[in-house]
Amino acid sequence: MNTTNQIPAPTVTDWGFFGTMNEHAEAAWSLAMTAISEATCQPLESVRAFLDSRHGRHFADDVQNGLYQGQTLQDAINAATQRWMGWTIGRQTAKQYGIPKGLPYLTGFVIHCEIVEESLAA
Repeated sequence: MNTTNQIPAPTVTDWGFFGTMNEHAEAAWSLAMTAISEATCQPLESVRAFLDSRHGRHFADDVQNGLYQGQTLQDAINAATQRWMGWTIGRQTAKQYGIPKGLPYLTGFVIHCEIVEESLAA
């Protein structure tokens, strides 16, 4: 990721990742955007589409679990990112979402959310 890129603001603040992060939302947003973009090699706009989606809400739940276990915000985001990158798209998810089987889960859903956002804008 090119760190000179400005972090895009969330398009929704009452749900998705931002809404789920509650009092941590402002601080967590840029940390998550950067961590996910670097892990998936996807542009910030694609990561924003993911974080604004219901999948972003589930990612936030994972980050919240880390916070509950006593991790710092940065560590909780990094742990969630690595966990989601360690999972792979299975047969059923590939069939349901059209994401190639075997792709890292986080990469697959970041790309999927970008495609969905582009199709809705068309």
